Amino acid sequence: MSPDIPIIETERLILRDHRLADFDAYVAMWADPVVTRFIGGRARSREESWTRFLRHAGMWRHVGLGFWAIEVKQGGRFVGEAGFLELKRDLVPSIEGTLEAGWALIAEAQGKGYASEAVGAFLRWGEINRPGKPMTCIIDTSHPASIRVAEKHGFRERVRTTYHGEPTIVFDRRP
Repeated sequence: MSPDIPIIETERLILRDHRLADFDAYVAMWADPVVTRFIGGRARSREESWTRFLRHAGMWRHVGLGFWAIEVKQGGRFVGEAGFLELKRDLVPSIEGTLEAGWALIAEAQGKGYASEAVGAFLRWGEINRPGKPMTCIIDTSHPASIRVAEKHGFRERVRTTYHGEPTIVFDRRP
């Protein structure tokens, strides 16, 4: 475990650093069309997943925030990831300089409230550790489950735009 990445515990989950032991499950998650349907619209290769996996450690090191791996307390299974990003996205309007929230769960973990539980936990971390910083998230317009999670946690639609040619909603959550 990296001392730079805090551990967050909820009733059912542990949000922690990504570990090499997670990688095979991580590859399977990003190769699953159920997971990627609303996140880029296509399965990721093992190589693409490796690059994505490595960016988490770099984000924590260079930006001081990032994504956590989500582990279910009962059984210790890796079920997804969630947290904050600074990706320098080519997006209009720009969301640079905000805490961009994001989350993704394996198909078997969806619909169990894990996303909402993880989002609530890392948003609290953000409020404490980056007080007053605006938060954003971007969600595919046809992903009602993620839209519900965002709205439940105080995100409000700011604008509809496109990102990588796909219809996207930019949400804001102000302190």
